[in-house]
Amino acid sequence: MDDESLNQNRSEVEFSGSCLCGGVAFSLVGRFDAFYLCHCHRCQKGTGSLHGANLFSHHLVLNWRRGEALLQHFQVANSRHRRCFCKVCGSPMPYRLDEFNLVVPAGCLDVEVPIAPMAKLFMEERANWGEEVQSVPGFDRLPE
Repeated sequence: MDDESLNQNRSEVEFSGSCLCGGVAFSLVGRFDAFYLCHCHRCQKGTGSLHGANLFSHHLVLNWRRGEALLQHFQVANSRHRRCFCKVCGSPMPYRLDEFNLVVPAGCLDVEVPIAPMAKLFMEERANWGEEVQSVPGFDRLPE
């Protein structure tokens, strides 16, 4: 098997994902190139959390299985910052950042994320309440 065939076989992995209400579902075929945790103020606002957790790819084919009409797109004016989400439940969904880059919010996948985060971005903007998160007690379910 030559290098090109080997690379094609590695890239033919299928992933599935969906929104919280189940109205939107999609499949991805290919591979992820990067996984970043972004601490910018816009990602904090967009997720309501410490950071965005986004996978990036130049090599994925996105197919909407259902609910494409339920998608809403938003772009911050004069910015590259975008969001795509289900109009019913608000779950973040994949979107094209540009003609080559597909952005996939890690939490919308219905399967295990195949790569570990590679970097934390915009650390200067991180929320102050997240600095001690490692020392906060953990529970398997809602505490009584």
